[in-house]
Amino acid sequence: MTGSDTELFGDGLFAEDRPAPSIDPGAPLAVRMRPRSLDEVVGQQHLLGPRAPLRRLVEADEPMSLVLYGPPGTGKTTLAHVISLATRRSFVQLSALDAGVKEVRAVIAAAKRELTVAGRRTVLFIDEVHRFSKTQQDSLLSAVEDRIVSLIAATTENPFFSVVGPLLSRSLVLALQPLSDDDVRAVLRRALVSDRGLDGAVSLTAEAEEHLLRVAGGDARKALTALESGAGAARAAGSDVLDLATLETAVAQAAVRYDRQGDQHYDVASALIKSIRGSDVDAALHYLARMVEAGEDPRFIARRLVISASEDIGMADPTALLTAVAAADAVAFIGMPEGRIPLAQAVVHLATAPKSNAAYTGINEAIADVHAGLAGPVPPGLRDAHYAGAKKLGHGATYAYPHDHPDGVLPQQYPPDALVGRDYYRPTNRGVEAQLSARLLKLRAIVRRRR
Repeated sequence: MTGSDTELFGDGLFAEDRPAPSIDPGAPLAVRMRPRSLDEVVGQQHLLGPRAPLRRLVEADEPMSLVLYGPPGTGKTTLAHVISLATRRSFVQLSALDAGVKEVRAVIAAAKRELTVAGRRTVLFIDEVHRFSKTQQDSLLSAVEDRIVSLIAATTENPFFSVVGPLLSRSLVLALQPLSDDDVRAVLRRALVSDRGLDGAVSLTAEAEEHLLRVAGGDARKALTALESGAGAARAAGSDVLDLATLETAVAQAAVRYDRQGDQHYDVASALIKSIRGSDVDAALHYLARMVEAGEDPRFIARRLVISASEDIGMADPTALLTAVAAADAVAFIGMPEGRIPLAQAVVHLATAPKSNAAYTGINEAIADVHAGLAGPVPPGLRDAHYAGAKKLGHGATYAYPHDHPDGVLPQQYPPDALVGRDYYRPTNRGVEAQLSARLLKLRAIVRRRR
């Protein structure tokens, strides 16, 4: 277990007696700006508010094992460090990329000695615990069960899929939410003025700040890394102002002219859907890329694709809706930036699929008739006949069960009298609907034939 693999506060001092950690001026900005207390942590108020679970556990210094689950840059490692400073415990950090069962057992043995000799428990922080094998995770069970160590495991993957059940049952699973733009903005502004950060050496223009928020995509670490790079470029150019042009050069990512709260939000979304409707797959991918790079909420994009799959494609390709819904589920499951891949697959499928708005126009026309008062009583044969007294009212008496017929379809009135013979669904001759069109003619001819 090398020094790069672990961190240990084995100074024999309680948290309140320890001096503030010294700051390496050469450390990355994201490391220097790491919060030292729960009150410095930005975001995650559902966990850190006055009566929230994590704050209660930390302030009461209760034995605890946690699984912190959330996207990159939301504060999993930060919370582990803050807990180590706020509680009366030693702190050991392992990375699942480097450590194995041997390293885990060594930490547990050291924790037993610490508990026996100094009466102090150990916090074991394991980053990317989903990379641990089942055997490696199982090696933690007895120590967690006996509270020899308090485990804090961090993962970007759903722990209910990536962490073994026995370890989950011994831990409190806490889901960290993506940071909002306001959260990341607060982190950036603190770094600009803090003596642990840039200490006022540079200021940030409004345009550059907005670009940093887009680049970050809710990842505070990425935002601070980009800010540090941009500040270095500004100072190298002899300026104490970090503007958009300098920042673009430093982070090698052009600013997307896109205001998520303004007209372009709707213009680009509209252009995406109209490109799909027009079967221009390349234009559709362009507008998708603009939305992704602007930091658009991927759930918003997915919702628009699901609507388009039914409104513009419908039964011309019934699998289009399945692809769009699967893309929405995939985005919710894996997050961004990887979520752009299933979104792109859905856009390609929808744009290249045969088009039909027949289902869309059909429901709109049916609703218009309902609003116009074209309704009327449900035919007696179709009314509910399962309750006492229904037969006396004649409910269901004339109903013919289609499955009893060899063809599975037979003449029978289904709509109210006022709507007999009215066609709402008019399939096109494109894609699967070309086959449906011929079948529908036969079905209507049979169903509407007078018995």
